Amino acid sequence: MSESSALDPEDAKIITLARSARARNQVPEGAAVRDETGRTYVAGAVALPSLALSALRTAVAMAVASGAESLEAAAVVTAAASLPAEDLAAVADLGGAGTPVFLAGPDAVLRERLAAG
Repeated sequence: MSESSALDPEDAKIITLARSARARNQVPEGAAVRDETGRTYVAGAVALPSLALSALRTAVAMAVASGAESLEAAAVVTAAASLPAEDLAAVADLGGAGTPVFLAGPDAVLRERLAAG
């Protein structure tokens, strides 16, 4: 059994949503987070002259702006080999240390399961 097939269906869903955001918006990375009520927030990276945010930080900001009080999980789809510490810190700020963060490649195959914080 591969690690991807061992994922909870809700975790697999946020990876799929992150991949869709990446493809739809034609950005280097897509992200999705799930809050404590099961709502999901999906985002791509933001690259404006006056504002640059990773997809994950954008998704966390969307959750906060929508009233989320906590996060259950997060996912990022990217070609990058790792996530910046600031991305994991943003998830930890809302979800707490240990919140699972799934890092997947552009093909949505899970490469690594990280813990926020």
